[in-house]
Amino acid sequence: MIKKTLGALSVVALVAACDVAPVQQGPGPQAPTQAAPSAPAMSASQSARSFLRVVQTVEPVAERECRARTSGVNCDFNIVVDDRPGQPPNAFQTLDKQGRPVVAFTLALIADARNEDELAFVLGHETAHHIAGHIARQQQNAVAGAVIFAGLATLSGGGSEAVRTAQRLGAEVGARSYSKDFELEADALGTVITARAGFDPLRGAEFFTRIPDPGDKFLGTHPPNASRIDVVRRTVAGL
Repeated sequence: MIKKTLGALSVVALVAACDVAPVQQGPGPQAPTQAAPSAPAMSASQSARSFLRVVQTVEPVAERECRARTSGVNCDFNIVVDDRPGQPPNAFQTLDKQGRPVVAFTLALIADARNEDELAFVLGHETAHHIAGHIARQQQNAVAGAVIFAGLATLSGGGSEAVRTAQRLGAEVGARSYSKDFELEADALGTVITARAGFDPLRGAEFFTRIPDPGDKFLGTHPPNASRIDVVRRTVAGL
């Protein structure tokens, strides 16, 4: 199902937003990169029609993959459009208060897409985050990080404020610890979903050539673009 707006939707436990277009999104600066030549963006009407076709085609495939790979998980994806003014090209996966998986696309991302394969790959990638249980795993890592850092602060003789600060820092470090692995896992499973929906994941992953490359920063949230493209290629070769 597609909703027009995200404004009235209650969402919780947001996974780190996935950069999918050449606009910075999320914490921390990224170095600019040289944009690679690519096809022009689609017109507004083409983008709208393409987005609807992609959602109608990919969502059932993602739901089937979810049911086949999980047990006791809500696989009824709710695809929404984040039409808040000024939002950069971006997409993310989260859960609503009832635990239903939500995938949101900003209008800018839909407009920036060069073809339906890119839209399909982004949707496959975001649904893969849910299928792989990345929100729960991220929360577990955050809790573990908070406990460890708080314990170290206590052992070093820190006061209550120092322990609280350590907990906050530990939660942030814990949440970021495996975020790159999560992105690569979602790229691999997203490739499978994209291909099984009848789209070209290699063509879809070409948007990695247009976004800033995060490199391989310590505690960065996203892996290098070259690593992501390599995962897509290897996954396609194995299909």
